[in-house]
Amino acid sequence: MTLYPTAPRSDHTDVLHGITVPDAFRTLEDESDAATVAWSAAQAELFAEHRTTWDARPALQDRLTELLGAGIIGTPTWRGGRAFFARRTAEQEHAVLLTIDPDGTERTLVDPMAIDASGTTTLDAWKPSQAGDLLAYQLSAGGTEESVLRVLDVATGKDVDGPIDRARYSPVAWLPDGKAFYYVRRLAPDTVPAGEEQFHRRVYLHRLGTDPDSDVEIFGAGLDKTNYYGVSVSRDGRWLIVTAAQGTSPRNDLWLADIDASDPATPELVAVQVGVDARAYPHVGRDGRLYIWTDKDAPRGRLAVADPTEPGQWHDLLPQDPQAVLEDYAILDDLEPPVLLASWTRHAVSEITVHDLATGERIGALDLPALGTVGGLSERPEGGHEAWFAYTDHTTPTRVLRYDARSGEVTTWAESPGAVEVPSVRSRQITYRSKDGTEVRMVIVSPTGEPDRPRPAVLYGYGGFSVSLTPAYSASILAWVEAGGVWAVANLRGGSEEGEAWHRAGMRENKQNVFDDFFAAAECLIGNGWTTRDQLGISGGSNGGLLVGAALTQRPELFRAVVCSAPLLDMVRYEKFGLGATWNDEYGTADDPEELGWLLSYSPYHRVRDGVAYPAVLFTVFEGDTRVDTMHARKMCAALQAATTGGIVLLRAEREVGHGARAVSRTVDLAADQLAFLRKELTS
Repeated sequence: MTLYPTAPRSDHTDVLHGITVPDAFRTLEDESDAATVAWSAAQAELFAEHRTTWDARPALQDRLTELLGAGIIGTPTWRGGRAFFARRTAEQEHAVLLTIDPDGTERTLVDPMAIDASGTTTLDAWKPSQAGDLLAYQLSAGGTEESVLRVLDVATGKDVDGPIDRARYSPVAWLPDGKAFYYVRRLAPDTVPAGEEQFHRRVYLHRLGTDPDSDVEIFGAGLDKTNYYGVSVSRDGRWLIVTAAQGTSPRNDLWLADIDASDPATPELVAVQVGVDARAYPHVGRDGRLYIWTDKDAPRGRLAVADPTEPGQWHDLLPQDPQAVLEDYAILDDLEPPVLLASWTRHAVSEITVHDLATGERIGALDLPALGTVGGLSERPEGGHEAWFAYTDHTTPTRVLRYDARSGEVTTWAESPGAVEVPSVRSRQITYRSKDGTEVRMVIVSPTGEPDRPRPAVLYGYGGFSVSLTPAYSASILAWVEAGGVWAVANLRGGSEEGEAWHRAGMRENKQNVFDDFFAAAECLIGNGWTTRDQLGISGGSNGGLLVGAALTQRPELFRAVVCSAPLLDMVRYEKFGLGATWNDEYGTADDPEELGWLLSYSPYHRVRDGVAYPAVLFTVFEGDTRVDTMHARKMCAALQAATTGGIVLLRAEREVGHGARAVSRTVDLAADQLAFLRKELTS
């Protein structure tokens, strides 16, 4: 029996709406508390001790390094005859932002490693001006995602404006002359209530060369503190578009202003959609029409058009498809007749169709390499006959394809920069039934050419925030399957694989559906001979960490091992930490008696019971994570270690990285630990 570090424990309870809620490990919420520091150090020693017993780790680390050597390539953004794109070669820790000048010369614009050789600085976002002579870019350090915005001169590569701090998740909307842009910035910390420093965003107008603290506030005062704002300007500079969404809620408000008719610093924003339970994302085309992607009365999405001078009068250009989800579109108007490309997912598999731009009539479809995923659909904003998009599947590293509407051909614009030997695997999509009879799809990746038999298997899921899990190149999946295992990805409710109705069937009071879908996926894998209970592991991160946390507490007998990364686990107090207050439309709030009942019904931390043989668990957390606080994993780890009669419970904490992007070597190190842990537990 493992002797675990002694956790600071108390009889602390909260009384919420008349319900007594125990919280024995409340002290572990404070990462700076002396008892927490000592406990965390002891957990690190315990993890390091067990890590030395994972014999498969060195080989997995080497293979992951090889497979990630494929690198990455991004779709180009065209401005002023220049192509801007990101690329990472096998030798690079981070993707580098490059430009191809009109004469064909390729140059590096932003290299995170050249800025910070430690590898802890990431390039979060970038946006070139309409002329392509300036670039707004955002960097953050230590995994915090606290972006600082700067502007560089593309010709010289030198910064000419900034820094502007508090610009996390900020869009940038350049005015055509390149002398100013709209953006989003949080209010200064000393102007907001304590504990709310991550919220209170506003839309501003910034003029190059001026002090950011003198920027004119355009929009956001008096609205919800958790609002996220979108902002864009039409190509001709006439129309300003502002969107607002409360936290991550699946709905947004929309305003439009004619800035030709007013000062850009004082735009007269007209409400187009306010208080409607739907999303609407607009774009003004070169033809002067307002194109609006929306799921209003169309949970799988539709594309409507309107006259921006009368934006309340919409009519469908692409109606909702009863089985496919409309993801994106591109306008190709430098040919006769002009055409529209539409990107869809049908049961999580991508397809692209071609339509007459004027009528929406379907006139063709693109041939894609296989059953995979496309993204980053783009065209030339000044008009053209070409479109670019990224393509990937389980055995294909991301490549960028080019479509020529004049010839109808799809060709390769850029391959992944690194050459790798990809193992031979077989991917198949199956359908199974959940507890309530709902049909759910799952992709199973297994070794090719070998008879099907029970194998060590990993079941992965997410099931939230309208995130769709689609086929993609994954070094972890390939390394696991090449070593003889099976990897399954379940398209659970809560995602958007079948549209917004599928998402809402797995949020708020319906959250248990997500877990039931996951349990049914596990039972399907076992019942159909892919694996056994003693060979089945589960893995998930962030909201997926909540998923596997709920799974291990509700059905501990069904799984042998769990990897739980950057998780939410205390669903009573999640709103009080990180960005939790922005997620209460997804989960519910403990401030409401009924919604507290939803949360307590599945909150993993509150469902841990003494004397239960829980599966082996590896928690992985990142100390720079400003989205999901590491307190969740600490408290859950302590609770499980005190209660379980089953497998080992370990906590892996990593410094100077966060919830999102990281250096490749650190990606390899994390994945090698996770896979080696699973290999040890599922094959012993």
